[in-house]
Amino acid sequence: MRIKNFLLIILLFSTASLFAKQIEVCSSCEITTIKKAISLAEDGDEIIIKAGVYKEHGVILINKSVKITGIDFPVIDGENKETILSVRADNFSISGLKIINVGQSYTKDFAGILVSKSNHFTIENNILEEVFFGILIEKSHNGIIKNNTVSGSGINQAGSGNGVHMWHSSKMKVSNNTVFGLRDGIYFEFVKHSEIFDNISHNNLRYGLHFMFSNNNEYHDNIFTNNGAGVAVMFSKFVKMKNNQFIDNWGSASYGLLLKEIYDADIEDNLFSENTIGISVDGSTRINYKRNTFLRNGWAIKIVGACYENDFAQNNFLHNAIDLSYNSKINTNTFNNNYWSDYTGYDLDKNGIGDVPYRPVKLFSYIVHKTPETIVLLRSLFVDIINFSEKVSPVFTPDNLLDNNPLMQRINDKN
Repeated sequence: MRIKNFLLIILLFSTASLFAKQIEVCSSCEITTIKKAISLAEDGDEIIIKAGVYKEHGVILINKSVKITGIDFPVIDGENKETILSVRADNFSISGLKIINVGQSYTKDFAGILVSKSNHFTIENNILEEVFFGILIEKSHNGIIKNNTVSGSGINQAGSGNGVHMWHSSKMKVSNNTVFGLRDGIYFEFVKHSEIFDNISHNNLRYGLHFMFSNNNEYHDNIFTNNGAGVAVMFSKFVKMKNNQFIDNWGSASYGLLLKEIYDADIEDNLFSENTIGISVDGSTRINYKRNTFLRNGWAIKIVGACYENDFAQNNFLHNAIDLSYNSKINTNTFNNNYWSDYTGYDLDKNGIGDVPYRPVKLFSYIVHKTPETIVLLRSLFVDIINFSEKVSPVFTPDNLLDNNPLMQRINDKN
């Protein structure tokens, strides 16, 4: 019976493919508008849009399972009015288009491509310029967003949207996109079982990547640079963050990575380089920090709220102004086998592990947390004296916050 059903599905698919047709759109074709082509199309058809500029004067609604393919990047100009392509269909694809001039609004989320309640689709190899929101996905599943370039001219956060924005969706793959000039490069809200990889998100006003209430996701091999802040992961759990680069995210309240109310996550093999704060952590528990490199940041890690049962192992802390800021005397976190460039201990038995434990929290970091203006004293002799006194007899910093096995040589990181 199962074999018969399988053969029937194959037969139906083959029959649909046999009768599928191509519809060409161009200024000299029989069909000159995209809207007309969609009205004539049936499920399974392909609409081929040839080079040219298309001003369709209103939202282009795609409500059929069609394949839309641009040749030589035809330009679809929204004339700064509203959403340009609105899709409410399953099993569709959009590729090879140049979409420009999305409308802006303080009350509506106008987008270059809006997808609602759709399943099994692909949006790839498109260019979206001068967008409010670029690609906006709502209540959709099993989608692929790849090889797109999305950009805007955002001046302030209130008047800007996000590059790739997903809401109440699952099983999405976002890969090899470049997003810049927006509020947030990539935004996930109530998204689960999805993957973000090989993207470049730069020069965005707020975050390169923003997670809210999104569980069981993974982002890896991305580059986040020169954003207002690199990445914010908030109110989520079971998130894997691996092999990313957080670079040059500077500002008075900027960081490479912000964690707020995060549980049971893995942060591994990432590079945090030249950020105001490498990782800012607030109320996050049971996080594994492994094989990360913190290079020339203001603060490598700044813990500003209750964080418990976190494990920091085999990380490189290289030439940061402050390696670790910790604002509580209670500590249930563990530090073990990390490399600290400020470590001045010795290794008499030559096993590669320092014979003297390293105390990463300095008294000066505690003082700066209480009185930020004192940061101007960072390189002074006075700071060296008070740090030494706290090291000898801890009073303000947790006396059990130690790396008992500091490494004598840095981890051979891949970054």
